[in-house]
Amino acid sequence: MSTFENVSVQKEANVYFGGNVTSRTLTLPDGSVLTLGIMLPGEYEFGTGKPELMEIYDGELDILLPGESAWQTIHGGQSFNVGGDTKFQVRVKSITDYCCTYLDA
Repeated sequence: MSTFENVSVQKEANVYFGGNVTSRTLTLPDGSVLTLGIMLPGEYEFGTGKPELMEIYDGELDILLPGESAWQTIHGGQSFNVGGDTKFQVRVKSITDYCCTYLDA
């Protein structure tokens, strides 16, 4: 889906890692929540509450998911899932445009 219709947008940005990762929170008509954001090159560790679907629209990054020992490279047009209540690592290689959808467990 390239557009979201009838959404509520939180005005304040979510800003992490000194501004290297930013996003905006959207609430869809069905009550589901997602964030749209940009990650600048760098290495970051994120924590999750709920399970997440990370869709990468543009850019390139390596991810290290919980319990894994090998990094995976993700390119624009790909996605990955992360479990709830966990941490994962990313190495952003180029400016990355993403959507994070918070899933019900």
